[in-house]
Amino acid sequence: MEPAKHEEISVQDETMDKMKFKKCSQIAFYRRQKLLHPGKSLYRALLDSVTLSNDNVKFQIINEANKVPLLVEIYEIEGNIFRVKINEVAPLRTRYEVPDVLIKEPTTKRLSITQKETNILVLTSTNEDHKLHITANPFQIELESKDETILSMNSRGLLYFEHLQPPPKNSKTAAENKEDGSADSAKENQKDLGLWQEEFGSFLDIKASGPSSVGLDFSLHGFEHIYGIPEHAETLLLKNTSDDDAYRLYNLDIYGHKIHDKIGIYGSVPFLLAHKPNRTLGIFWLNSSETLVDISTKAVMEHIPSRSPPETTKQRVVPQTDVRWMSESGIVDVFLLMGPTAFDIFKQYAQLTGTQALPPFFSLGYHQCRWNYEDEQDVKSVDAGFDQHDIPYDVMWLDIEHTEGKRYFTWDKKRFQNPRRMQELLRKKKRKLVVIIDPHIKIDPAYTIYSQGKSKDYFVKDRNGKDFEGVCWPGSSCYLDFTNPEVREWYADLFAFQTYKGSTDILFVWNDMNEPSVFKGAELTMQKDAVHHGGWEHREVHNLYGFYQQMATAEGLIKRSGGGERPFVLTRSFFAGSQKYGAVWTGDNTADWSYLKISIPMLLTLSMVGISFCGADVGGFIGNPEPELLVRWYQAGAYQPFFRGHASLNSKRREPWLFGEKNTQIIREAIRERYSLLPYLYTLFYRTHAEAEPLMRPLWVEFPEELETFGVEDEYMLGKALLVHPVTEQAATEVGVLLPGSDEVWYDFRRFIRMEGPGKLKIPVTLESIPVFQRGGSIILLKTAVGKSIEWMTAISYELHVALDSKDSAVGELYLDDGHSFQYLHKKQFLYRKFTFHENRLSSSCADGNGQYSTECRVERVLILGVRQQPISVIINYQDGKNKDIIFTYDDKTSTLTLEKLLLNVGTNWEICLK
Repeated sequence: MEPAKHEEISVQDETMDKMKFKKCSQIAFYRRQKLLHPGKSLYRALLDSVTLSNDNVKFQIINEANKVPLLVEIYEIEGNIFRVKINEVAPLRTRYEVPDVLIKEPTTKRLSITQKETNILVLTSTNEDHKLHITANPFQIELESKDETILSMNSRGLLYFEHLQPPPKNSKTAAENKEDGSADSAKENQKDLGLWQEEFGSFLDIKASGPSSVGLDFSLHGFEHIYGIPEHAETLLLKNTSDDDAYRLYNLDIYGHKIHDKIGIYGSVPFLLAHKPNRTLGIFWLNSSETLVDISTKAVMEHIPSRSPPETTKQRVVPQTDVRWMSESGIVDVFLLMGPTAFDIFKQYAQLTGTQALPPFFSLGYHQCRWNYEDEQDVKSVDAGFDQHDIPYDVMWLDIEHTEGKRYFTWDKKRFQNPRRMQELLRKKKRKLVVIIDPHIKIDPAYTIYSQGKSKDYFVKDRNGKDFEGVCWPGSSCYLDFTNPEVREWYADLFAFQTYKGSTDILFVWNDMNEPSVFKGAELTMQKDAVHHGGWEHREVHNLYGFYQQMATAEGLIKRSGGGERPFVLTRSFFAGSQKYGAVWTGDNTADWSYLKISIPMLLTLSMVGISFCGADVGGFIGNPEPELLVRWYQAGAYQPFFRGHASLNSKRREPWLFGEKNTQIIREAIRERYSLLPYLYTLFYRTHAEAEPLMRPLWVEFPEELETFGVEDEYMLGKALLVHPVTEQAATEVGVLLPGSDEVWYDFRRFIRMEGPGKLKIPVTLESIPVFQRGGSIILLKTAVGKSIEWMTAISYELHVALDSKDSAVGELYLDDGHSFQYLHKKQFLYRKFTFHENRLSSSCADGNGQYSTECRVERVLILGVRQQPISVIINYQDGKNKDIIFTYDDKTSTLTLEKLLLNVGTNWEICLK
């Protein structure tokens, strides 16, 4: 949600104004780094300084121009990961190293030195699969995997490291220079380079510690398909950049952000993936200051190893992608994730930053939100509307107007006189409430949270040591310093029921505006020279601010339950590791077809960098969607992890039943389909929590050898079993679908028809549905009916959809627990079942014997797709040795066998035999 109502900001300011935001050429550290062009590196390694320990290899490098030494540390980390750190040997003051993002200090393995000469140092991994060739002069590192060079660092000579310096002698402070206008040519040059101060519009950024930028180049050999580094409203495949067009990682509140723009928006994850048919590679650049990434893919000549004489050595043209990371401050701290598969990369990244938190089951349902539902009666009326129109939903949301004058943790006494009564109404419907809680705190001594924060000195400071003040929704506000662990602990305690008056255990939280958004700040965010806990400037921690607020909020929701209940927290701003604390959405999108279309690659990119619980506002937050667009967005959202309808204050009401009976019926069916899929979706969430497997997956992740999948962004895999192709074009009557896999079998998910192909197909579409296909070889569980919300569906029976592959086999899983507590973790109270069809036998078995969870839920129906001929008989063999004949039907047009009235306990072993 964005500025549109505050007295300081007019409605006309709603759309993106690029004058408010910097171009790359207006960023001083970027300009400075771009003065360094590719060529021979200025750095030389001092190989006589090499030391080897059980943890790492260390050596110094020196800049031949300024003679400043740097320390290089190289680690081998368990799980096929390497870490390279570069820092000053003796910095003037400690440089910032990102805390709290890594879930623990990584477990290292001992590298060995297998070659050391005058100009060469070779390090070999424990399993001898990888070697690091370090050249001394010029300094560079080549990473070799099984005799193939796959990555090199500083091979283009772009290692950049601004060592900390004392302020210039015999000169006024930058602020004084600005005040009296004095400046000689040297100062003008400094101003242009932005070394000690930087201007943008009317804003002046004073750099107390001076310039401290770092950068490094990587060449990825044989790779031309690059992904990751969200968040941008851009294509799935990262594009080549040009001057003034780098990918920017800087969390910004950009209302009505443009599409196909590399400016950073709400969140930043400095994690990049590269893929080619036989390998996936990852680069995780652990730096929370503003970061820019240049990308350039080109063709290079490569020598083919040969035993023939050198003059007959052959060459071939291969792709190479050069990636240049440039950060404003901090150190070089980079993790090289060696894969070799995409799923290996996902696990390696999760090993460092954590997996997606297992959400409470209710949060997988449909969420209804707008800015704003007016009062208790409005909430009651909208809630009743869902029941009247037979549309399931789980969560009602309240935006900023529910508070007393934008004071968070309060309720407007006129609009919400009895918030507990309102929540009890929702509880009786087995539904939940989410309220917004932003990080800015209204300056009002009578407001308890402000007065406590003030007395405890818990607010971010300005460069003069006073509380930083900015304008946001309440007007003049201070900003809690979530980088301070003490502040986070205090903030978490604010969610206690006795403290947060009117809250109950069905109330959950939405953190918005936490980039942080500052309406009258430079680029609508906090001044970089503001000061945080430990004396760190905001420039060091900017991209972590929302990460820390979500962390504190999640901890607060856990603490209020005595540690027993899972939290649900949605955040707009995020960083690497945010997946540990909840969900993310793509921010303030627009009710336009292009935003529906771009939401798919945006969500796929988030999914690849560990944030599986992600979604985009259904219908578009800004503006008024035409009915067709709204319908198509509901159909798309139903197959995406986080499913919320949302609208701006200035948008017309758009509850699902307000667009005519036909559209209501289609939207109802889309939402109901979502609810029928919940057993499959919850199982996928368990897989992403336990194994770091993303829910939404680009096609290439499942089909890594097929080049034609590498750039596909209009369709995706939902888990291993479903291929989804949302309709994103107006008035579409057909869509082009790629069904990948040379030996794959695909079935229409609703009609059970085996598709022609695989390959590219033209699929006719009507407004009633979107193309969804089940992959042969998969088994998914669905609910046979839906309820008013997820809690109403606990006892509803299952049906199995068994889609046979070319070998007449299929496998699938079901994960089940109580859906709300941590008992699955602490007491192993869960059920994890495996279903297998092989040699005409469908069996149910235990997938994890450690889990114990009782359920009376039954498998009532089984559909087996692709059965070549009608069986003579079908028999159930029970765990106790008994068996029973089953009545079945066979559709020879679709080759589908249907078994009904089975009543098989989903938690026990059984077998169905086709004869």
